[in-house]
Amino acid sequence: MNLWLDKALNDVAADATALRTLFPAVGRRCGRGPSDVPGRTVDDVARVRLLEAAPGAAAEMPGLYRYGDAAEKRAVLHGLSVMDIGDAGLELVADALRTNDTRLVTAAMGEYAATHLDDAAYRHGVLKCVFMGISLAGVAGLDRRADDELRRMLRSFAAERTAAGRDVPADLLPLLAEQDA
Repeated sequence: MNLWLDKALNDVAADATALRTLFPAVGRRCGRGPSDVPGRTVDDVARVRLLEAAPGAAAEMPGLYRYGDAAEKRAVLHGLSVMDIGDAGLELVADALRTNDTRLVTAAMGEYAATHLDDAAYRHGVLKCVFMGISLAGVAGLDRRADDELRRMLRSFAAERTAAGRDVPADLLPLLAEQDA
């Protein structure tokens, strides 16, 4: 049990603006190692808990992302899937997808992206993951969002890799096989 986190949860529950000072301190106070949640660190989980505890956190999330370090940005992206922020999170996802930070791109392609991105933006996110070597297992909604256009794009990518004598990522194969069916 982390007494600091308990107090921080109470503080943000009373005033969402407390997130501005508490969010950056989470890594130092709670740790940065792996958590019980696959693909998330202890600080990711603690920060998402802070967001969930703060009424009005949705209004704070763009600032937390904009002024945060990579770990804070990642936690905001994870938080999008559990917060009611509407389409306001689309700008944050788009920003993360413009980076070359695999952790941010992976976090950006969570359930929020699967639910809110339009088809073209979602396809772009999936293709970005493939180009960066990010496992598609972490891309939320792929089973329901994969369409013929995405499969065509992935087939082109696979053909280019093959022509260059490079391996095709194994997690593309099931999607390519679906197109053949």
